Amino acid sequence: MAEIVDVTDQTFEAEVLNSDTPVIIDFWAEWCAPCRAIAPIVKDLADEYGDRVKIVKMNIDENPSSPAKYEVRAIPTVLAFRNGEVVEMLQGARPKGAFEEMVQKLL
Repeated sequence: MAEIVDVTDQTFEAEVLNSDTPVIIDFWAEWCAPCRAIAPIVKDLADEYGDRVKIVKMNIDENPSSPAKYEVRAIPTVLAFRNGEVVEMLQGARPKGAFEEMVQKLL
């Protein structure tokens, strides 16, 4: 069972872009109901795949630079990174299967 890491604009490069393992990042905000809806799914992904994929979250209200750089225009937005590059994006609340499929493609 892996821990979900909270990343900031300052730690984004080290935690996401320079990660040795693939990364799933959940862009969210406190006020976002769909973000709260997928939070248990993101936690399940960390529990299930955390030994092979790094699962991180970023609060867009506290960290505006990274979401802007990756053109996050709606939340929740979940990006999959491999070798510092975005390989897939999911926007909005989705069923768990959609997120599991994203992780499987990453592996």
